[in-house]
Amino acid sequence: MTEAGSSGSPTPGRLEGKRAAMVVCWFLGLGSLVSWNSMLTIGDYYYALFPHYHPSRVLTLVYQPFAVGTVATLAYNEARIDTRKRNLAGYTLFFLSTLALLLLDLGTSGKGGLGNYIGICILVAAFGVADAHVQGGMVGDLSLMCPEFIQSFLAGLAASGALTSALRLMTKAAFENSNNGLRKGVILFLAISIFFEFLCILLYAFIFPKLPIVKHYRAKAASEGSKTVSADLAAAGIQTEANETLLPSMQVDDDKYPERLSTKQLLFQNFDYALDLYLIYVLTLSIFPGFLYENTGHHKLGSWYAVVLIAMYNAWDLVSRYIPLMECLKLKSRKGLMLATLSRFFLIPCFYFTAKYGDQGWMIFLTSFLGLTNGYLTVCVLTAAPKGYKGPEQNALGNLLVVFLLGGIFSGVALDWLWLIGNRKF
Repeated sequence: MTEAGSSGSPTPGRLEGKRAAMVVCWFLGLGSLVSWNSMLTIGDYYYALFPHYHPSRVLTLVYQPFAVGTVATLAYNEARIDTRKRNLAGYTLFFLSTLALLLLDLGTSGKGGLGNYIGICILVAAFGVADAHVQGGMVGDLSLMCPEFIQSFLAGLAASGALTSALRLMTKAAFENSNNGLRKGVILFLAISIFFEFLCILLYAFIFPKLPIVKHYRAKAASEGSKTVSADLAAAGIQTEANETLLPSMQVDDDKYPERLSTKQLLFQNFDYALDLYLIYVLTLSIFPGFLYENTGHHKLGSWYAVVLIAMYNAWDLVSRYIPLMECLKLKSRKGLMLATLSRFFLIPCFYFTAKYGDQGWMIFLTSFLGLTNGYLTVCVLTAAPKGYKGPEQNALGNLLVVFLLGGIFSGVALDWLWLIGNRKF
């Protein structure tokens, strides 16, 4: 019995480690955003420290230029970059930056001030660089494997938001009436993030490359001319210099690698997928999280309101990333994906009029729908796009799509400031 890989070629059904690889991919996705999602989820703490600096908007705006600039540079040079070193560098930078953020808070005793705010902004910029290394590297790497690995990684990304939101609700309830309770919850958040980043370093360095199914896909990519997987194969005990060390069915003449499509050709062939991702995240980030923190008014939930909205978005974003696992519910039509992506822009007037005239129940519903459509469409696009290409092309395409994804986030964050037009607090 065989199963199809993302390139459409058969994969031996007896290869072991698929479920283990999916679990590892889930944790690697979790570690890719848990630090940043912790920053977003503890936004109420930073609003208490820096009430006049629009932290949810400013920190996101600081984060994105570094993420987009770095991922664009890495995507341009992806064929020459060692994926193993790139991903390990990203997770290590996440670990060190989150640790520094915790030490900064401990060293300043949780005080505000412009100097501390600038220090936080610098560390957030480091988060952006780390995100560019990890997201582009991991999506490119997993694109040359089976679609379930990308789905698990993307589910892990969403799980980081759901996890931090759940922890935020618990810590807010536990510490709300205690002395300096808000800060205690933040310290717990950062400590948990540090643990997960360290775990990801260990998983990617020592566990993931040694799984049989991962070795199979990487050896297959190397047989098709990919140079980005050599260090990961070496870590698994497979040398790529000689053909006989690859899987026997994949031996090829070094001078006869199939010519891969250029990045420009891949972009032309998949421009609709790239545009889908760009528009999905332009819309999402023009609302989440800045609008939810600053433009939804005051309601019965009081200080819990923004925290609940963030939690509902993250929860439905996570749930929706598992829906495409059911083939009957997976949207595969390229025209259908574009139509669904464009239709989400009707949410903008919905959010505006709900914030102005509606009650909190309608706002919670809209926020949940925003998360539901965000996660579902992201998985549909990123699992469909790599099919039919060779390993090196799938890696390049994965990197290219992440450039548009992060570009959409950056544009959405910039457009989010338009909600403040006419607001005297601007």
